[in-house]
Amino acid sequence: MNDDENKGPDLCAGVPIGSIPDGGILAGHVDDVKVLLVRRGDEIFAVGAECTHYGGPLAEGVVAGEALRCPWHHARFCLRTGEALGAPAFDPIACWRVERVGHSVHVREKIEPPRRTLAAAADTPKAIVIVGGGAAGFAAAERLRREGFSGSLTMVSADTAAPCDRPNLSKDYLAGDAPEEWIPLKPSEFYNAHGIELLLGTRVTAIDTAARTVQFEAGEQLGWDRLLLATGADPVRLDIPGASASRIHYLRSFADSRALIASSEGAKRAIVVGASFIGLEVAASLRKRGVEVNVVALDKIPMERVFGAEVGAFVKALHESNGVHFHMTRSIAKVDGTHVTLDDGTVVEADFIVAGVGVRPSLTLAEQAGLALDRGVMVDAFMQTSVSGIYAAGDIARWAESGTGPRIRVEPWGVGVPHGDCVARHTRGQKKAKDV
Repeated sequence: MNDDENKGPDLCAGVPIGSIPDGGILAGHVDDVKVLLVRRGDEIFAVGAECTHYGGPLAEGVVAGEALRCPWHHARFCLRTGEALGAPAFDPIACWRVERVGHSVHVREKIEPPRRTLAAAADTPKAIVIVGGGAAGFAAAERLRREGFSGSLTMVSADTAAPCDRPNLSKDYLAGDAPEEWIPLKPSEFYNAHGIELLLGTRVTAIDTAARTVQFEAGEQLGWDRLLLATGADPVRLDIPGASASRIHYLRSFADSRALIASSEGAKRAIVVGASFIGLEVAASLRKRGVEVNVVALDKIPMERVFGAEVGAFVKALHESNGVHFHMTRSIAKVDGTHVTLDDGTVVEADFIVAGVGVRPSLTLAEQAGLALDRGVMVDAFMQTSVSGIYAAGDIARWAESGTGPRIRVEPWGVGVPHGDCVARHTRGQKKAKDV
């Protein structure tokens, strides 16, 4: 088999239109570049074959409307422009011009991505401050610069690491399958190149809504015309008799994941408290590192409240087949060195403990600023809070689907990205509600 056969057909030379079914994907190449042809009705699009997140094979993805969804982590791309429409991808995929000749379709030159610079509205802010270094805050900053905002843009994060691919902290990175350079959403050069001042290891302690300033822990103040609160959530802390704080790990930041990896090196046994998404992901990743894992949880069946008993039982059996031991409807009574006693008297050995029992939205700043709260920060269809000029996004925001109906607050990492996009667009004069 020659190289061209390995790469599929030469799309410049053309392929029969009938070889691409409606909604189907045909993989081929243009010169030495892998390219996909995607058909939607009478239209055929030519796009890059690899996801810009971790290089996932888009040929194995799903076509939905004019979007192509990556099979690995479900990033979405616009077939017409290549634009990244959904997390965890932020960079576009390439597009090529397509020409029909008779009953064949040919791929021509690459199309430059559209520049989406917006005309400045009369009330365009001069200074925007984003408090928080997660997905929502990063998405807002990235979208603002992408669409031509030229004012002052500052991100303030209490984390010591730049915005990162948080879901991977409990998955491939913790398991040892993803290199560290994959984890930051953008390299440090990105922020300098796009004029985003990134203040790491910096905590905001107060907001003055009248003076429109934020105050840092060290005493300095920073002014803003628009403020986005994307402070995220804090893990629920456990008070376990006999267990020192250093023995209990929580997983929320890049530093947390690094510390957990360091503890797992040379360790033989661990206890994971909680059978939620994060708890089970940590359990699976630690097993890949050769650590014996016992999961202790109050639930009867893992994930039952989310997926039901049948699916939960399947998830439990899958983890058991990989060597994870479960102690359901149990809690930890006390810790004595490496001896961990459960509430039924069972003793389990553990070199360290990982707590994955949920998070609480970080609402201290919002409450101090007098924003309307109800188990989260109340926002309108544009993510604006009860105080004009202040927005909330991500884990702390409580919003209504389509702007109507009951308000919800959900915590999946990817939800913060459309929140941030919506805030960026609204501050640029667009009255488009979020698209989650």
